[in-house]
Amino acid sequence: MTDSPDANDPQAPEGVDAPNAVDEVDAGSPTAGAPIPPSEVPVFVTASTAAGEWVAPEPAPEPAADAGPTPGTGATPAATNGAAAARRRRSRAAWSSRFSLLLVAALVGGLAGHYAAPSANSVLTVNASTQGPGAALLPGGVSIPKLVQHALPTIVSIDVRGSGGEDQGTGMIITSNGLVVTNNHVIANAVQSGTITVTRSGSTKALPATLVGTNPIDDVALIRINNVRGLPTVTFGNSNALQVGDAVVAIGNALGLAAGTPTVTQGIVSALGRTVTAGSSTSTETLTNMIQTDAAINPGNSGGPLIDSAGDVIGMNTAVAGTLASGETSQNIGFAIPSATILSLLPQLKAGQSVVNHGAFIGVEIESNNPQLAQQYGFPVSTGAVVISVIGGTGASSAGVRQGDVIVGINSTTIQNAQDVTQVISALTPGDVIALHVVRGTKHLTLRVTLGRQPKS
Repeated sequence: MTDSPDANDPQAPEGVDAPNAVDEVDAGSPTAGAPIPPSEVPVFVTASTAAGEWVAPEPAPEPAADAGPTPGTGATPAATNGAAAARRRRSRAAWSSRFSLLLVAALVGGLAGHYAAPSANSVLTVNASTQGPGAALLPGGVSIPKLVQHALPTIVSIDVRGSGGEDQGTGMIITSNGLVVTNNHVIANAVQSGTITVTRSGSTKALPATLVGTNPIDDVALIRINNVRGLPTVTFGNSNALQVGDAVVAIGNALGLAAGTPTVTQGIVSALGRTVTAGSSTSTETLTNMIQTDAAINPGNSGGPLIDSAGDVIGMNTAVAGTLASGETSQNIGFAIPSATILSLLPQLKAGQSVVNHGAFIGVEIESNNPQLAQQYGFPVSTGAVVISVIGGTGASSAGVRQGDVIVGINSTTIQNAQDVTQVISALTPGDVIALHVVRGTKHLTLRVTLGRQPKS
């Protein structure tokens, strides 16, 4: 930016405006468009011309030392020089005062919209308060800082290094001896070979961790912090009782900015039962029954908690909507895996089992049924998986599955929720034929569905 001129420079021109010049702060975000916590930006004032450069006027020529009296004045050269010096001193003092006022006027004008020059005897009075700022509240008066303080000890930042590079994410401590649940895509780079370290909130010490179990189909994984005990743990809430409009807070290692100091955002549950296809340049995944929220979720938040107004974890932050095929950019649409889904997977993960995706695909988008949905749409059952839509050209479409059907069984397995459908289908292969038991109105039907192959995108 242009340097400000010396206020004591006698050659500085009078009457130059002094606009505010604000330096832009480069946040260095690794993901375009990702929101960055605001930082204080210094405000500088510079005098400039329209072209942005300081231009000094040409100095007036000095009279020669041996020149005679100034015409019409009778003054000697020495007297003339002395008077000129005096005028320069007065001009310099006037410019210094004027430029100072311009600086103050520019700053105050930008803040208050006007400026009044103080008198020489004016007294500056500043009011200051010793009270701390008020806490942000969720609906119902719940203090967000208190929720966060309660949750932070149970949250860790995760760093993974493998042959594919380095990834950062977030995890939640679920047992006092160090079991941590996170997204599978957070630790995927270390599945074949690599290292996993975690940093507890409020700490800068990276602790080694080992992989326990993985589930790439549902994007959930379990790791263990080595040689620890007595750790605080998260409390899972009832995601099946969520309603659109419920207040939530998302916590996580957003953008990997600083391990041990998670980012906190707030919002609401903006939709339930979403089916989301997410992925990277190397892989994709289709996740069902997701919680949609407008709380800001960014890369690095993955695996972190979405908590309710009681401080309980009702979801695990997993994905965020990006640019659509039309080129339009989504705003404030993030997705979290419900806590009910996570709880159903933990026994298998704790046992060290890793799920292998055989790629079977039934061809429906589903949502877990619950008493609220059953009452709203008149379903005769309050469990099972509600078919939200049927994808054309798939086995479900060919078998006559309809929107509004409630899946209550597959082969001999009873279906309680959408997660049960995913688990059963993931163990099968394309070409397998299943007996799909559905409730349609007052009828109980069995449809034979030939499974297809999981789409790539």
